[in-house]
Amino acid sequence: VQLQASGGGLVQPGGSLRLSCAASGRTFSTYSMAWFRRAPGKEREFVAAIRSGGSPTFADAVKGRFTLSLDISKTTVYLQMNSLKPEDTAVYYCATTWRRIILSQVRVKGEYDNWGQGTLVTVSS
Repeated sequence: VQLQASGGGLVQPGGSLRLSCAASGRTFSTYSMAWFRRAPGKEREFVAAIRSGGSPTFADAVKGRFTLSLDISKTTVYLQMNSLKPEDTAVYYCATTWRRIILSQVRVKGEYDNWGQGTLVTVSS
């Protein structure tokens, strides 16, 4: 399984970006997919996740601004980021595992088996 993340770039505060993560070599049936990010000088942190049969879960820092959607036919997950802030600047990573993680564990990096290469998002004027 390979994950290809894309869509990062430079955007002004208040702007929007949509990140994509395409999974090749596997079809979606039972899954958990997530986005994490690592800001300069900080640890990788949870952003959002979606599980098969479940609703998206978001970190408090992005709730209300970011949305998560899934295109099963394209085996791609999208992270729509609106009202971006300078503190959203980070390298964003997508991650998957082909099982349904229990809800209390979706924020845990170690639960995910496959990771994409990361895409840089810079929010600056």
